[in-house]
Amino acid sequence: IQKGRITIDGIDIREIDKDRLRSAIGQVQQDVFIFTGDISSNIRLRREDITDEDIVRAAKHVNADDFISRLPGGYHEPVTEGEALIGGAEAAFIFCEEATANIDTETELLIQEALEKLMQGRTTIMVAHRLSTIQHADKIIVMHKGEVREVGTHQELLLADGIYKKLYEPSYMQSKFKN
Repeated sequence: IQKGRITIDGIDIREIDKDRLRSAIGQVQQDVFIFTGDISSNIRLRREDITDEDIVRAAKHVNADDFISRLPGGYHEPVTEGEALIGGAEAAFIFCEEATANIDTETELLIQEALEKLMQGRTTIMVAHRLSTIQHADKIIVMHKGEVREVGTHQELLLADGIYKKLYEPSYMQSKFKN
């Protein structure tokens, strides 16, 4: 923190034990890393207290069970480094970095549904360029050139007729792709 402070429930994070704080944070990144092993071990992430039933429940929660169950080895299907997986399902805070970037529309809808479930009861910070990913957020912060330019809900930002609305308008998006 360079200036100001970051608080969780009014407590400055500098006053919270770092290990405790870090264990409460999960990430969903655009480029997610997988460890060599199997699907099950990647969901478990070396936490022996997570049961096989917990793994299946978490996979069902994020719409992955159907896909995993169709793999030849199911949850024991071997995977290698560099493949994709969504992790951090038990965290109190979720950070999503372009979670729906570079995917088709059908997959985006599945991920959005999974993210909605994953975000329930959690504080979520989501970095997104696809506005469909964030339009149901409680608060949207529009940044431009490193500065906060607008803050509000989807509807409030559309009514404000600013940067967010311009990004949301189909004519703007079409002109961006033509040039």
